[in-house]
Amino acid sequence: MKLRIATAALMVAAFSLPAFAADEFYVVQDVKTKKCTIVDKKPTDTSMTVVSPSGTIYKSRTEAESGMKTVKVCTSN
Repeated sequence: MKLRIATAALMVAAFSLPAFAADEFYVVQDVKTKKCTIVDKKPTDTSMTVVSPSGTIYKSRTEAESGMKTVKVCTSN
């Protein structure tokens, strides 16, 4: 019985986890190449810098793409 409950709980977690996955997008710039890209995780190393205004977190990739067009360091490349 305990095994069934544990299996059911794991299955529910496995199916609901992707729903919470990529709902944050950041406009970042590579420090060396100065190229801007969109990522779905906040950069933790120093090779990438968040360049969106005031560290804006976008809810969709298309929203981030539109935001990237307004970032001055990304449009000057």
